[in-house]
Amino acid sequence: MKDVRHPDTAELTLIGVMSALSDPIRVGLVRVLGDGAERGWGELLAPVAKSTLSHHLRVLRDAGLTWTRQEGTRCFVNLRRADLESRFPGLLDAVLDAAEGDDVGRQVELRPESQ
Repeated sequence: MKDVRHPDTAELTLIGVMSALSDPIRVGLVRVLGDGAERGWGELLAPVAKSTLSHHLRVLRDAGLTWTRQEGTRCFVNLRRADLESRFPGLLDAVLDAAEGDDVGRQVELRPESQ
């Protein structure tokens, strides 16, 4: 995962962000990351294989929704809330509110020892 590219704020597109949010697992990941804390990938509990979780996290990163950093063999992720708010004011809060109201992504959680 070395030399991972994150799009600049100006490069974020509405279509890219909305496309990344078209999957309930990815919405669930955004919901979990919505508290603003940086999380290790191992803290994220989703009903998918590790390779599929990695794919979902890459989609979110490539769309500009998250920052990913590597520290040794561990990877960490956090939500780019300020960048998203700057580029698309109110969008992230609207998505998170709707996801919570419709219970989208509830199957994604933090491992109990991470909470």
